Amino acid sequence: MPTSPPVPGNPVDSVDSLVLHATDNQVCRITLNRPESLNAITPDQRERIIQLLADASADPGVRAVVLTGTGRGFCAGADLRGGSAAGERIPGDVARTIRLGAQRLIAAVLDCEKPVIAAVNGTAAGLGAHLAFACDLVLAAESAKFIEVFVRRGLVPDGGGAYLLPRLIGPQRTKELMFFGDALTAPDAERLGLVNRVVVDGELDKTAREWAERLATGPTRALALTKQLVNASLDTDRTTAFAVEAAAQEINMTTVDAREGVASFVERRSAEYKGR
Repeated sequence: MPTSPPVPGNPVDSVDSLVLHATDNQVCRITLNRPESLNAITPDQRERIIQLLADASADPGVRAVVLTGTGRGFCAGADLRGGSAAGERIPGDVARTIRLGAQRLIAAVLDCEKPVIAAVNGTAAGLGAHLAFACDLVLAAESAKFIEVFVRRGLVPDGGGAYLLPRLIGPQRTKELMFFGDALTAPDAERLGLVNRVVVDGELDKTAREWAERLATGPTRALALTKQLVNASLDTDRTTAFAVEAAAQEINMTTVDAREGVASFVERRSAEYKGR
């Protein structure tokens, strides 16, 4: 069915130019494209990313996701310019904005049914840092920096930071980062366990593609269930975790890929997974 040509000035077209996306070799690449603002996220961009992640979950042609940015910044956080002080606030406005905004974005990454790789090309600050830490795997260029910037503005960390970081590096290290707001280099972030691997700047895109394409040839449903198990593990007691694990394996054994995995083992050959 033919589609209508883009209408100049259409807000959707504008958002599409600020959040680039393409799927190649079963990898969906989502790129924040506001380099002049270090990719600070506007509400429209946020909603677009949430939708793209939901689409990736539902699309059998997508088996891995890469999230990155253009220019010197991965993401400088939420774009607070324009209207933050406009109008009179009433109690509940701020909490509602965070709940329906930054927290939904982080949840969209955590809940995506495909593995999500953050390719952190530059500064990741505030919500931008939390966006990276919510991803399943984090690659960082040597020049990348991570900043818990909230304290510099007299703010409480939001966007799931106080949930994510203690689970990644423990409460003491988390408080150090959040209390002082100092920039954390990529090598230091790797040492703490916030980053899987640091690569030279010129190799970031290549490494992200290699990792994503490797994931895209894997057993996609098994990876989705594994992601759910791991993400829920720190909030679950042992009895519940064991029960959920067994149920996940029961579900997974109904997939084409699980049968292929077992057959390839028995037949002593490499598995060829279809993502189903």
